[in-house]
Amino acid sequence: MLSSMRVIVFASQKGGSGKTTLSGHIAVEAERQGAGPVALIDTDPQGSLAKWWNVRKDPTPAFIQSVFSNLFYDLDSAREEGFRLVVIDTPPAVTRAISEVVSFADIVVAPTRPSPHDLRAVGPTVDIAEARGKPLVFVVNGASQRARITSEAAIALSQHGTVAPVTIHNRVDFAASMIDGRTVMEIDPFCQSAKEISALWEYLHERLQRADGGYRSQEGEVAAMNNPHNRVFGRRAV
Repeated sequence: MLSSMRVIVFASQKGGSGKTTLSGHIAVEAERQGAGPVALIDTDPQGSLAKWWNVRKDPTPAFIQSVFSNLFYDLDSAREEGFRLVVIDTPPAVTRAISEVVSFADIVVAPTRPSPHDLRAVGPTVDIAEARGKPLVFVVNGASQRARITSEAAIALSQHGTVAPVTIHNRVDFAASMIDGRTVMEIDPFCQSAKEISALWEYLHERLQRADGGYRSQEGEVAAMNNPHNRVFGRRAV
């Protein structure tokens, strides 16, 4: 159980890194393991995470409708609502807006596929995390079983920062589960993919527990309560 609200931001310059799939899976697993209430925020204009959540039958984790300009107020409101964890998905780009999102993170998670193109694209994400003073964790994602490049990718990433000790392998069940708003853990909690997500969450959870104080409002609770923007905790049309 997290003692105060924490924020995980999934960020990567490279498209197709698996940010959205991992965001949804980690949020669901955190809720399943008692770290909730958990909320999701989708800042990607494509809205893939929001679309997945809209077809999801289980109401947890919750979904917070937000945009870059409202994020400060919406996170403060989430804390007031009693959420213990917020997972934020970001677009595959490097912009000032994404840098602002990272500024709220307790941990920045950068899913990275074990390919030369993906490895070459990690620099800007590293720069943003360092500029904001945020801990960055790489997750080797979409790896092939027993492929040499998987271990080589982990070694290469370790030159830039911390690499999670859990590798997420490429399996059809990840994509299949996202079709109807579920996760691999909800389809088959004993499959290998579910075990990998559980192990990854346990690692991130440990890191979050060591985070210094969790999310804190920078302007106090009054600013959040007086925010003129609408905040929506629940389903939205996409």
